[in-house]
Amino acid sequence: MIVYTLKRLLAGVITVWFIATATFIAMHQVPGDPLLNDKAVSAEIRKNLERRYGLDKPITHQYLIFLRNMLPPNPDFGISFTQQNRRVNDIIKDHFPVSAILGLLAIFFSAAGGVLFGALTAIYRNRLPDIVIMFLVILGISVPSFVFAALGQLLLVNVNSLMGYSLIPVAGWGSFTHMLMPSLVLGLGTMALLTRLMRTSMLDVVNEDYIKTARAKGLSPQRIFFKHQLRNAILPVITVLGPQIAVITTGGFIVELVFAIPGLGRYFVQAVQQLDYTVIMGTTVFYGAFLVFMVIVVDILYGFIDPRVRVQ
Repeated sequence: MIVYTLKRLLAGVITVWFIATATFIAMHQVPGDPLLNDKAVSAEIRKNLERRYGLDKPITHQYLIFLRNMLPPNPDFGISFTQQNRRVNDIIKDHFPVSAILGLLAIFFSAAGGVLFGALTAIYRNRLPDIVIMFLVILGISVPSFVFAALGQLLLVNVNSLMGYSLIPVAGWGSFTHMLMPSLVLGLGTMALLTRLMRTSMLDVVNEDYIKTARAKGLSPQRIFFKHQLRNAILPVITVLGPQIAVITTGGFIVELVFAIPGLGRYFVQAVQQLDYTVIMGTTVFYGAFLVFMVIVVDILYGFIDPRVRVQ
């Protein structure tokens, strides 16, 4: 197990290095000049700016400095091009917790809903509950999140208007009620994915020998369902849930913009629009490292979750 863990960590480091390298190359190939920022500057000011951000050095030297600054224990992604004297590390530290809270709540909704609805569709296979839920699953997978975000806001406006007061805020951040609709919208796609996966897994488990043996022993349907069928069917869901946690936690760009949430995704979108190279590279590497870390954690924990798994 130790050797396997070390191999996974090494593979994770190589993956993060590849993400950082690809991001660095892409940023230096994108057309545009981040130093102009829609303003004309003199040659002297431009030289000072290039010196400040290290752009006066050869491209290979910039790349080596970028890699060196990423090394733990104190990685430094530099200073934002557009936000005066604000470091990228501070942007991540201040705004990633907001995205993380929103993402964790979305994961709770998606995991609970996915397991529940997936189990229901398997129990009522080819009957009305199965047909209705699977139709909603197709909608959840195919419809973009910004459409659900707009529909969610419209629903809140109508509900608040009908109630005569703001039952749930339409936008903003600050209280638990502000988180409800954005987290639900953010988790709908993952909920639909987990529902479909849970349904397939439940139907596969039904035909396993240990289920037939439990029935032959005369165990109650409830005990068979919860102790044998549900317990084993949920393992593939757990495998997918790890990467989905990272994707949801770091991927709510559009939802954060629509609901005016001061998360890290909102700043990433603004950085792309403003060609803020340091923020783009820093947040991309951070997102990539977080995703790789979650995948490694799930791979390692899976062996403990399922005692049948033996890591070679």
